[in-house]
Amino acid sequence: MNGTPGTPATEATGASGTSGTLAFVESPVQLLNVLEWAHAKAAARGTRAYDLTVVVLSPTDPMTRGQLRRMAELARHEGMRVRWEEARGGAGAPFQTIGGLASALRRARRIVIGDPFSRYVQLLLTITRARDLVVVDDGTATMEFVAQLTGGERLERWHRRGGRRGPRDLVFGPVSAAARRRLTPSRTRSVEVFTSMPVAEAPGVTVTANDFGWTRARFGPPRVSRGADLVGTSLVETGVVDPDRYVEAVTALARAHGATRYFAHRRESADKLHRLAVETGLEIVRPDLPLELIARRGPIGRLILSFPSTVVHTLPLALVGTGVRVAVCDVDPLWLRDSASPRAQGFLSGVTTTARDVQRLPTPG
Repeated sequence: MNGTPGTPATEATGASGTSGTLAFVESPVQLLNVLEWAHAKAAARGTRAYDLTVVVLSPTDPMTRGQLRRMAELARHEGMRVRWEEARGGAGAPFQTIGGLASALRRARRIVIGDPFSRYVQLLLTITRARDLVVVDDGTATMEFVAQLTGGERLERWHRRGGRRGPRDLVFGPVSAAARRRLTPSRTRSVEVFTSMPVAEAPGVTVTANDFGWTRARFGPPRVSRGADLVGTSLVETGVVDPDRYVEAVTALARAHGATRYFAHRRESADKLHRLAVETGLEIVRPDLPLELIARRGPIGRLILSFPSTVVHTLPLALVGTGVRVAVCDVDPLWLRDSASPRAQGFLSGVTTTARDVQRLPTPG
């Protein structure tokens, strides 16, 4: 299916004749991991493709939309149907989106989601009758999702845990609780978690390892340079890390290891990136695809530096056999903002300590 994502005439195909599997994505990484899941399913069945309709619940952020457009084209190239929904395009958009998807949701035999914490996705889960539910990675949040599911806790993002619940949280509480029940395995419903993250065992949940087989088959191997690259994080934007401390840490890390490029996270603000460019001298790169694909496509530095984030788990898998090393620098507790969740330090430390095949770096001081 050709055309520009966001154009209803080209994107609505599949609304009436959807496949038995519907995937809902809101970020480029989620769509990447839907591709990885479908690739693994097809390989297990001995086929070349997996019949799937991807529904993109488009965000408003330009960087995320741009990456999603590129990922949507890759999904089409793999033979998937892609339905682009302007799910946040005005006050009436959510009602139009949900109304337009209700019939397909009720017919679908399997639902694949990338973010069980998303209110949009939770609302959609209350409509579906699907007996098979699959959660693919949306980064390190998968670790928290499985832990909360196992512990019988309400679903809440790690950087918000421990904070005061607002009016919207209270109003949406029943929907979130219903979605959590849908994501709990039962005699009539299976739940699979497809992940590259280390997750705890959850009763009745099938955990399938994501080894980035699709990424390695479609991209690379990359040309590897002698230098070092630094991976950005949105910890400042999510209110976890103090911006001044972050800039100081990036400066120290880049100087210590001779890094020349900074791969920005899609959620990093333009003001912060400008400041980093001025104060560190790093070349700021705003990728048009998830970093796993950018790194695999190359060129990429022989050493990739990162703070605790998803990439310390995913890049070693995507770059296996290339000679590229991934190194992680812990977040010093002194960098945390006063408003950061009490859970933040423990969660970030866990992201680092559970990462495999990475080098641990001392915190710059």
